Amino acid sequence: MMPIQDLLNRIRWDEEFGRADFLIGYYDRIERNLVLKALADIKFPKDSHNVFEWNDGEGMVHTVPLHRIKAVYRNGELIWQRAH
Repeated sequence: MMPIQDLLNRIRWDEEFGRADFLIGYYDRIERNLVLKALADIKFPKDSHNVFEWNDGEGMVHTVPLHRIKAVYRNGELIWQRAH
């Protein structure tokens, strides 16, 4: 299995592959389920390469470690999944 960081880099740098709609599925420890976020709504902080952040619309920024990413969808198709 390709490491998640390698897949995220491919999405970012491979223009043809990255020209799609991506969903990132991560395990939320509070909700205790998989949460899907559009890649377009996620930010990767420049000072940390092991997390991503998203804003919940109420001003709260959520920081999620990359190891909690469990699935990646490209145009609705599952293209990457971490064993549970």
